[in-house]
Amino acid sequence: MGKYYELAEKIVANVGGKENINSLTHCITRLRFKLKDESKANDDVLKNMDGVVTVMHSAGQYQVVIGNHVGQVYDDVVDIAGISGEGGAPEEASGNIFNRFIDVISGIFQPFLGALSAGGMIKGMNALLVAAGVLTPEHGTYVVLNAIGDAIFMFLPIAVAIAAAKKFGVNQYVGLVIGGALCYPAIQLSALTAVEGVKPLYTLFAGGMFESPVYMTFMGLPFVANNYTSSVIPSILIVWLASKLQKPLRKIVPEMIQNFFIPFFLLLIALPIGFLVIGPVITILTNMLATGFDNLLNFSPILFGLIVGFFWQVLVIFGLHWSIIPIAILQLGTMGYSTALVGTFGASFAQTAAVAAMYFRLKNPKEKALVVPAVISGICGVTEPAIYGLSLPKKKPFIFSMIGGAVAGAFLIAMNTRSYVMGGLGIFGIPNFINQQTADTSGAIYSIIAIVIAAVIGFGLTFFFWRDDEVVEVEEGQTAMEVRKEIVTAPVQGTMMPLSTAKDQAFAQGVLGKGVVIHPTKGEVVAPFDGTVMTMFPTKHAIGLVSDNGLEVLIHIGLDTVQLDGKYFESFVEQGAKVKRGDKLVTFDISAIEAAGYSVETPVIITNTADYLDIIEADQKADVCKDDELLTVLV
Repeated sequence: MGKYYELAEKIVANVGGKENINSLTHCITRLRFKLKDESKANDDVLKNMDGVVTVMHSAGQYQVVIGNHVGQVYDDVVDIAGISGEGGAPEEASGNIFNRFIDVISGIFQPFLGALSAGGMIKGMNALLVAAGVLTPEHGTYVVLNAIGDAIFMFLPIAVAIAAAKKFGVNQYVGLVIGGALCYPAIQLSALTAVEGVKPLYTLFAGGMFESPVYMTFMGLPFVANNYTSSVIPSILIVWLASKLQKPLRKIVPEMIQNFFIPFFLLLIALPIGFLVIGPVITILTNMLATGFDNLLNFSPILFGLIVGFFWQVLVIFGLHWSIIPIAILQLGTMGYSTALVGTFGASFAQTAAVAAMYFRLKNPKEKALVVPAVISGICGVTEPAIYGLSLPKKKPFIFSMIGGAVAGAFLIAMNTRSYVMGGLGIFGIPNFINQQTADTSGAIYSIIAIVIAAVIGFGLTFFFWRDDEVVEVEEGQTAMEVRKEIVTAPVQGTMMPLSTAKDQAFAQGVLGKGVVIHPTKGEVVAPFDGTVMTMFPTKHAIGLVSDNGLEVLIHIGLDTVQLDGKYFESFVEQGAKVKRGDKLVTFDISAIEAAGYSVETPVIITNTADYLDIIEADQKADVCKDDELLTVLV
């Protein structure tokens, strides 16, 4: 029985009881019911229920909006209703690809971030014991501690696949097998043959950028070697593919044997496609990057350090960092030192410092609690908990850390810093820059300076230029803990329509953000919340506002009305002015504007949509007035 069990009981009762539920999935903020009879659901009761933000009827679904703890409520609803609980459906396509990708990644990592952080801390503790001379890598205690700390990183595809299966609605044991197959020893051996001098059967695209040696085949098809341990993207893509195959298979396979044959076909189809398509694609991309980085290093080492330092964390996420490692190995073998990986050294410290700065800005206690273990792990060079649990979901801190890594990388290359071994990570990587033959420690000194540069930039940019939205706390013991939302009331009186109906395609396609369109019946714009006038266009046809909590809204009066150059418009506030909800901002003459040949349809857009968990339109009404709720924004 979960902490939201009581709330779940009330929800089930007010959607018409468990007998009225055909199916249930969830996305990032909403329970998505398919009900046998929606008229049996008590909309008003649910909307006013503690723990429910609102309800919506959309796309044949009865949606109960909960907030960021929807997964826990979902589990309790599934238990109470006695329905299948293999996981929620992924969030519907919304926002740009980058934001959707980050939402998927962060959602998948959330369930096992604690274990990930613990593993990083144990690895760091083990490295510290070695550095202090207490242990050696050959010591049994070191081996056991290393196995404990490194296990989740070595077998990361398994953890990722299980979590991805839950997110995409696939049986989690199917996900376990997918992740396990990627880590299977024979599969990894096929990748190791590429660096152990074993002669390939043949080579695809020999002599070109896409050259790929083939050491084994699958049903006569080339099996391109790839190392999947510690990887993320292959697991996610293969499980996603399985989720797409699952629906048609359920239509084909008789229900009485689905429990056995759907997993059978999913594994038999998805995994070979993963090995034969995803593996080669990653290998080809790795080879392309290796060639590009090698050319860039020869052309301009400083530019190479800047770019590698900036993109290193992204390369690691996609498993493309192997494009640089062979260059470093080759340099060490031929010259006795390497510069290829030097530019990446500051990235982990920039990441760690950015997360440390987040501690002072985060409002969610659960997120804040992740910072300390993530920082400890990051100092030791293990940044996965910091990336997937904190900076990447928030986006800006991750980008700021990339900037810090880039500057530190350029500095190290500019100072002609060399790495003499491929040794420890994080703080334990400083000795890598000491020339043991000449006892030259200048490289180690430069590495310490680079740590300071990366940390100052990552911390400073995050601390001063990133904000977290206010957390609205609910009294302890209530069901709806940490529900964070902001209400946008109608700034214009008129008829509300979906944003997709806007005549301007930039608005209609959501390029500028989510929102609605209002067809005004009264030529007056009022403030939709308490905040500040961020932008007042000289032509007065558009106004940008930011709420006291940081929500940014654009109110664009009419289409192409900028060409009126302010005619028929009158403003009552100036840029920078503080406003209260309902304050008059602008008036406009509807009849005169339409007589001049312009439409007065008014998009109301949340321009920083990407900063929020969900944006919910009010139920469609014939008319909205200035006191009516227009949008509910969930943080």
